[in-house]
Amino acid sequence: MKNIYKTIGLLCFVLAFASCDDKLDIEPRQSISTSTAISTGENVKNILIGAYSETGQDDSYGGYLQLLADLYGITDQATWGGTFQPPRQVFNKSIFVDNAFVANLWLNAYDAINQANLVLDYADLVEEADRDRVMGEAYFLRALNYFDLNRLYSSPDGSLGVPLSLNGIVDYSQDLQLPRATSAEVYQQVVADLENAINLLPESNDIFADKYSAEALLARVQLQIGNYDEALAAADDVIENSGHELTDSFSEAFNNDSDSSEDVFAFQVTTQDGANVLVTHYADQSFGGRGGDVTVNQAYLDLFGENDERGSFFYASAQNGGTLTSKYTNQFGNISLIRLAEMYLIRAEANVRLSSEVGASPVDDVNMIRERAGADLLEEVSLDDILLERELELMFEGFTIFDYKRTGRMVGELPANSPALSFPIPQREMDVNDLLVQNPGYGS
Repeated sequence: MKNIYKTIGLLCFVLAFASCDDKLDIEPRQSISTSTAISTGENVKNILIGAYSETGQDDSYGGYLQLLADLYGITDQATWGGTFQPPRQVFNKSIFVDNAFVANLWLNAYDAINQANLVLDYADLVEEADRDRVMGEAYFLRALNYFDLNRLYSSPDGSLGVPLSLNGIVDYSQDLQLPRATSAEVYQQVVADLENAINLLPESNDIFADKYSAEALLARVQLQIGNYDEALAAADDVIENSGHELTDSFSEAFNNDSDSSEDVFAFQVTTQDGANVLVTHYADQSFGGRGGDVTVNQAYLDLFGENDERGSFFYASAQNGGTLTSKYTNQFGNISLIRLAEMYLIRAEANVRLSSEVGASPVDDVNMIRERAGADLLEEVSLDDILLERELELMFEGFTIFDYKRTGRMVGELPANSPALSFPIPQREMDVNDLLVQNPGYGS
């Protein structure tokens, strides 16, 4: 995806960083002259725009991260029918160490992390009135990238996470090799970054990350690592105080040119600079897609009740006759990264796990989602009911593998801790960094 963040700051960013796409590659193309590239507060702000741009690129949250996370977790719910082999490897749970999508996601994330690091390193150059906001946004972006890197590339037992680089790289002639931190250490850093972001960011911040964006991401992180009290508190605050509301209908939450009332954070897509890559792989050609690389199977459709709008939010591909999701039919629609619906489901799950009713009862929160979709309301809910509701509400938005693994459920015939459900460290990284250890099942 190309996005408005890139449109705003691309020129200044390119002038400052003509090539910095090898953050953990030990043979980068050039170094950065700090005296010219990071000499003013405005330059630091341009680097921040660059960090948004990198984070929103196709290889990351512009769509491929979400696509891969779903293909990795789905079995009978949908099918990858596209010609691209890297996503097919992920769908088949048989990934090669030279998988280009897996490698590009890693590289793009570390590009964004390095830019966020540079913003934090040189934040003192930013005028005091903007400094907290700028730092808060950088902490948010660094946390976001590290969170999903860690979720995808950590070893099955968590003993190995991803390398933690917390200082901006400006001199590429130095030894840049880093070992892998533990998964717990990376999550600890993510939580610390988000807590900093919450303290520094304003409650509203136009299209950029604000306090509630960071708090919503923190709720997602705490749910992932099993800190249910903290996940509950964060989700509840977003629901009660952020000012966001569920859209009137399920369909209105998607394919928007500007943020909906439900978007706690979204990446902005512009017609000037490309298209939504999720549309490319999920949509028919009439909507700018490839005709339906991902087709929805009857097994998933059968999960919905008769009156559930979500169960009819599909259409037939004119190219292959397969069933396609209607979540991605606007070629230039924004990419919703965090929706308020997720916060209701996090609050419901945390309350069930804690036998509490903070903010609302679990059944009331689930029924908020179901009522919006026109689905039959429930009289009570179990943990399994809530996990099913997450699959009905959030499918094709990048949650599947993470939900299955964190809850210990089988992915087809694979146990949640199978080595096949952790991405390999890209071979190009193994080749240039002697300190890296490969994940089990992918060779030395």
